[in-house]
Amino acid sequence: MANDDSPKSGDLPPYPEMILAAIEALDEKSGSNKTAISTYIEENYENLPPAHASLLTANLASMKEGGKLAFVKNNYLKPAATAAADAEPTPKRGRGRPRKDPNAPPPPPKDPSAPKRGRGRPPKAKGSPAAKSPAPAPKKAKVVKEPKPAPAPAADASGSAPAKRGRGRPPKAK
Repeated sequence: MANDDSPKSGDLPPYPEMILAAIEALDEKSGSNKTAISTYIEENYENLPPAHASLLTANLASMKEGGKLAFVKNNYLKPAATAAADAEPTPKRGRGRPRKDPNAPPPPPKDPSAPKRGRGRPPKAKGSPAAKSPAPAPKKAKVVKEPKPAPAPAADASGSAPAKRGRGRPPKAK
């Protein structure tokens, strides 16, 4: 039987505490991966909930976002005490185009005498090297081959030629 000091008891500590205890106990130089943390918790704590894997994943993610854990090369480790106090975790940049800054100064007004820009891509400048690109090679003319004459249809036993089928799908029978 285990002594009273062991973590095996009916009441589970919160997941962040179990995760930090696992990382400290494993004491790996490059940090501990999720599998090692999960195995440690399963071996040292009883009565884990059936959703242990998803709870562990969610808590690891929230601790990583909160700056309580550092995530380096698929390993979780405790951030250095000075580095954690000095640096705040950088917020993750969202998808898509960032919003305009409402405090930014407005753009300068447009000159009404300036010519309006037309639709589409503007033409290349006359003296630019891109304008001097070689002209595309002319396309080859299509050569039309004369079709070979179709072989004469074989006559069946009645002596008449079979009916010639047209192109495409035949009409639906009624």
